[in-house]
Amino acid sequence: MDEFIDTISRFPTVVFTAALAVVLVFWVLVLIGVTDADGFEADADLGGLGLGGVPVTVAVSVYVTTGWLASLTGGVLVGRTDTTGVAHAALVLLVLAAALLAAWGLTRLLLRPLRTLFPDEPGPSRLDFVGSTCTIRTGRVDGRFGQAEVVAEDGSTAIVQVRTSDPDPALSSGRTGLLYAYDVAGEFFWVAPFDAALDPRIRP
Repeated sequence: MDEFIDTISRFPTVVFTAALAVVLVFWVLVLIGVTDADGFEADADLGGLGLGGVPVTVAVSVYVTTGWLASLTGGVLVGRTDTTGVAHAALVLLVLAAALLAAWGLTRLLLRPLRTLFPDEPGPSRLDFVGSTCTIRTGRVDGRFGQAEVVAEDGSTAIVQVRTSDPDPALSSGRTGLLYAYDVAGEFFWVAPFDAALDPRIRP
């Protein structure tokens, strides 16, 4: 235990120890709601270092943690040698350089699976369906009842709630409708009968 305390309080590990303390305090503040984990997104871009694709705070936290572990390992090994003076200082600087490089490589490796959790594009929204055609899946559609199937841009399908102010026989099961508006409060789409012949995107 004494060796551990001595190593984390000596150069170069103490540099990472201080940074790790800041990281831990930051995430505690995030957990209690004092700050936001994405608060530094506009201030830094780590994509050029191969550390992009995740929030900056996540990349920095992983880098600091891996750097601390690498420098701790190197510091313990150097502390067990009999070197002194210039030779010892050279080994310490070598540990610092190796820890910085190892942390960069390990962080790039560890961030790969994390990038799937932080997509660059915002997730799909129901408002994206406004202006899309749909297929009615219920026997009728009126002001209180109705469902339809709509196809998203990625090819997936979704069943959505649809309503119409004036019941229309054309809006029955299997018929095509147009989602022309979305009611946020009611969480449903306003739908109208759709004639494919009137679609300007379809050429005769």
